[in-house]
Amino acid sequence: MVNMKTLLVLAATAVTLSTIGVTSLGINSRGQAVFKDNPNKELVDEVWQLIHRQYVDATFNQVDWQAVRKEYLNKPYTDQKEAYKSIREMLKKLDDPYTRFMDPEEFKNMQVDTSGELTGIGITISQDEKTKKLVVIAPIEDTPAFKAGILAKDTILKIDGKSTQGMDTNQAVSLIRGEPGTNVALTIERNGEIKQFDIKRARIEIHPVRYSQQKSPTGNIGYIRLNQFSANAGKEMQAAIKDLETKQVAGYILDLRGNPGGLLYSSIEIARMWMNTGTIVSTIDRQGEQEREVANGKALTTKPLVVLIDKGSASASEILSGALQDNKRGVLVGTQTFGKGLVQSVRPLEGGSGVAVTIAKYHTPSGKDINKHGVDPDVKLELTKEQQEALVRDRQKIATLADPQYAKALQVLNKQIVFRRSVRAEKPTLSNQKY
Repeated sequence: MVNMKTLLVLAATAVTLSTIGVTSLGINSRGQAVFKDNPNKELVDEVWQLIHRQYVDATFNQVDWQAVRKEYLNKPYTDQKEAYKSIREMLKKLDDPYTRFMDPEEFKNMQVDTSGELTGIGITISQDEKTKKLVVIAPIEDTPAFKAGILAKDTILKIDGKSTQGMDTNQAVSLIRGEPGTNVALTIERNGEIKQFDIKRARIEIHPVRYSQQKSPTGNIGYIRLNQFSANAGKEMQAAIKDLETKQVAGYILDLRGNPGGLLYSSIEIARMWMNTGTIVSTIDRQGEQEREVANGKALTTKPLVVLIDKGSASASEILSGALQDNKRGVLVGTQTFGKGLVQSVRPLEGGSGVAVTIAKYHTPSGKDINKHGVDPDVKLELTKEQQEALVRDRQKIATLADPQYAKALQVLNKQIVFRRSVRAEKPTLSNQKY
């Protein structure tokens, strides 16, 4: 069972701030007494200790981590800025864009309040591990970035004219965020083309789940779109499934396209609503110890299920889709997912700063490590550039027959429904059994 006091994050940095969980207390440094007269040095050592005890790679990217501690604790620290600079330098040696330090303002920007109201443009960003460029994981639906036409895998070259070369996600977040009603200019590279976007920031209220009942040749089906795995996603998903079950839908399409992830426990909670049996995910720490999360026999429905995925489906989306695929509970339609198979723990530090530490990797039930590769669909269907742009221009077409991936998912679902009905029809009933 996931420890609810230490919620684990499965999403990259969100400009509009995906919901995160943090521990209630920081970890006390082993050298705390030694540095009690120098809180800045104490902070540096606290971060070092966190990495030393928890980081997923026991070789620390082939770095002598003890030597790093000696190097940075021998430095004089006269103010907080010097400590922050040293911490960032230390973490950079790990070459892991997901393990990062946040000063108080950056850490505040990463948190979301319980109302789900966010301020920003509505994109989730990451740093490409190979190129170090800033890339869009996905725009969040119904946000300014989504409406402007930002797409998954877009590379951010400039923010308000400032080059992003050498810039980390924290710095990018600070530049992109701002007061509602103000504008931010993004220079984007997409498939070799340079595009300019001038986007107005807004206060955004996000509801992670939207659903509807839709007609099909085999009867009504339930369509559920999950935008992110936030703290209230499970509650909203449960309500959606229960309502659609009362309407006697014949099957479901679960849309995870553009879902950048979120909380680990949320993905497990939602998987259990669809699966009665089977492993959901295995998390593996640096000792190689596996912790398996499994279904609990309390699925809300066993009806046929098709899942829509694309390159904007990341982390927690990949856990859910991988679990449904490996357990043959659902058919995946769309394109290969983003490929983030790492788990971060986000912890507050003294003075309002915070640190995200990669503490584990995860495998799908069949043992697949999807990091940097992603989950492959059962039925591949990639949208053309023109089809993508048409859906961006007219969002009313999403989840209609004018949406090619949805149309294919509906076709696959109808076949599943017909097949299941034929199997049931072939089973003898008590009234026609012969003795």
